Amino acid sequence: MLKDPENDITSAKDKNADQVVGNIVELELDTIEVNPNQPRTSFNEETLKELASSIRELGVIQPITVRKISFNKYQLVSGERRYRASKLIGLKTIPAYIRIANDQETLEMALVENIQRQDLDPIEIALSYQRLLEEIDLTQERLSERIGKNRSTISNYLRLLKLDPIIQTGMRDGFLSMGHGRAIINISDQKKQLEIYEKVISDSLSVRETENLVRSLQKRKPKKSKPKKPTLSKEMKATVSEFSEHFGAKIEVKLTKKGSGRIVIPFSSEEDFRRLEKLIKD
Repeated sequence: MLKDPENDITSAKDKNADQVVGNIVELELDTIEVNPNQPRTSFNEETLKELASSIRELGVIQPITVRKISFNKYQLVSGERRYRASKLIGLKTIPAYIRIANDQETLEMALVENIQRQDLDPIEIALSYQRLLEEIDLTQERLSERIGKNRSTISNYLRLLKLDPIIQTGMRDGFLSMGHGRAIINISDQKKQLEIYEKVISDSLSVRETENLVRSLQKRKPKKSKPKKPTLSKEMKATVSEFSEHFGAKIEVKLTKKGSGRIVIPFSSEEDFRRLEKLIKD
């Protein structure tokens, strides 16, 4: 490693850059800082201890990747688990590839490297895709070419971010799979999504069973609420009773929504009709 700050390498074109850039170099762990934009946010303590035990026995088999930020100062691009595990067992140095890149290039490298990992949960992958699209300003087509994934695959991951946050957390914690999430996302109402999620957890539903449940809910037509019939006030009911008693017939009053209506006086014969006529004229 170059020890003279005056001959520091800041570009791949600098003199002696080939001694550092692109080569595997033993770097002191204290000269490396964690990338604040690291896409991965959670690290399983148990698996980290297992990795540390493996490194103690076999060493760091796969070098980490860092970018040079100043003289004898580096920032992680990929390999944070190896970096953390090495610090855990007290190593002083770690093998590393050194790259020279700006912040945007570093973020892109970290995100793409992160996506290629096998142990990421679907939400972590979806968030990485989202950051590449928004922060690196990639199109889905360019992203597809960059990471070697179909655009439909990328779209399926991104759709998971429309799930209720509680369901996203459930996926991150391994309570349900991406297949479950893809089935549930077909329900736009997040309240309904949570009801399905709770049923999936409580009944240990498979992906196929979850798909069937979602389809059955989609087929159900919401019940149309029948419009309430207008009702008579207490005063009007009392008056109708008086009318019925006066005419000796069951008087019927029909109201409209606007408050208007009609009074119906039934009769059984022409004779009964004349009786009612007389009562009205009197």
